[in-house]
Amino acid sequence: MDEQDPEEDLIETVFRNGTVTTVGILLAFSLGFITHWAANPIPWQTYHLVAVLPILAGIALQMRALSLLLDTKSLQRRVYERANRIFIAGLVFTACGVGMAILLDFFDIATRSALPGAG
Repeated sequence: MDEQDPEEDLIETVFRNGTVTTVGILLAFSLGFITHWAANPIPWQTYHLVAVLPILAGIALQMRALSLLLDTKSLQRRVYERANRIFIAGLVFTACGVGMAILLDFFDIATRSALPGAG
């Protein structure tokens, strides 16, 4: 049988705390972006869901990762690594949604300024 030292399966508390800080900061930026975009003066259209849904899914994944990291079980390597994978997936979803939101706003502004009499 393969016996492992339980200490080998644990990560350092300091290392985990840094990850919690990083996840919390990036989650705050994600929430701030969606809040700022919601207050955007450009009226929302149905096609904006293309950007909103991945942002919201990404935020939900980031929140799940943060909740896993705040649990004391996250000192176990497998839990910590799972939380990191969830966080990275959430970050990718959010980044894709933010990119789509920027493109949608850019094309919406470009279309409005190209219309005669718009201004």
